[in-house]
Amino acid sequence: MSGAQRSADLRSRLTAGESVLMPGVWDSLSALIVQNAGFSTAFISGFAVSGTLLGRPDVGYLTQTEMAEVAQRVCSAVPDLNLVVDADTGYGDPMTVRRTVELWEQAGAAGLFLEDQVWPKRCGHMDGKQVVDREDWLAKLRAACDHREHLHVTARTDARAAMSLNEAIERAKMARDTGVDALFVEAPESAADMEAIAKALPDITLVANMVEKGKTPLLTPAELAALGFRLVVSPLSLLLASTQAMTRAAQQLSESGTLRDHLAEIAPFDAFNDLVGLPEHIANEKQYRQP
Repeated sequence: MSGAQRSADLRSRLTAGESVLMPGVWDSLSALIVQNAGFSTAFISGFAVSGTLLGRPDVGYLTQTEMAEVAQRVCSAVPDLNLVVDADTGYGDPMTVRRTVELWEQAGAAGLFLEDQVWPKRCGHMDGKQVVDREDWLAKLRAACDHREHLHVTARTDARAAMSLNEAIERAKMARDTGVDALFVEAPESAADMEAIAKALPDITLVANMVEKGKTPLLTPAELAALGFRLVVSPLSLLLASTQAMTRAAQQLSESGTLRDHLAEIAPFDAFNDLVGLPEHIANEKQYRQP
């Protein structure tokens, strides 16, 4: 699918009342795994890309062009998956946001998240966040909505932790009026917080961020839908699971020099080759080599 088709499919699902769960991905392999698991949509997480591409924490190291390059590769690898790509703060002023929109659309993204943190930003479930003035963020949102051709735009505010829940809700209300598609009040700390957000912001898609051991209670998509949240991102589940699995394998290999006694814990060689498309490659190669 093209980026426009991906955006249209995401909007159609949400308009139809579907709850959309987006696992976090960071490269083509993780996206292939998500696609093969049957998901319609995934989220290219800035936290995950910063950690895997740079080996650095999500505190503002990752640049606009680095993220765009990852988006380009991942969108090409999984043509049937709608990909929403983290855009952090937009990487600058409203004019820079316009370029971010262009790069994300050129990559084939279905949508983006655009937040109101002070740069350098940090993960929404870390302490010490600060937010910019309301108008600075709203100007970026207007630039994104005005300049996009198709992107599904989510306005994210981190004011819940930086200021107050009431301020976060007021910012979300103002963001709604810029023409965004979805609202994301980051890091509510209780079901009561989430109920207040949903009550104040009816008739627009609301995003819930499910970070394991983060600040927000972990709920299922059905539980979140009952509260009024239908676009659900689970940005770190696969990253944290794979990190633990690789750490365990590395320790076993260091201790014994082989994984011979732990083969049940790793993907079969042939299964991995199937995942990355070796059978299709061989079939195509034979076609071109036939006389």
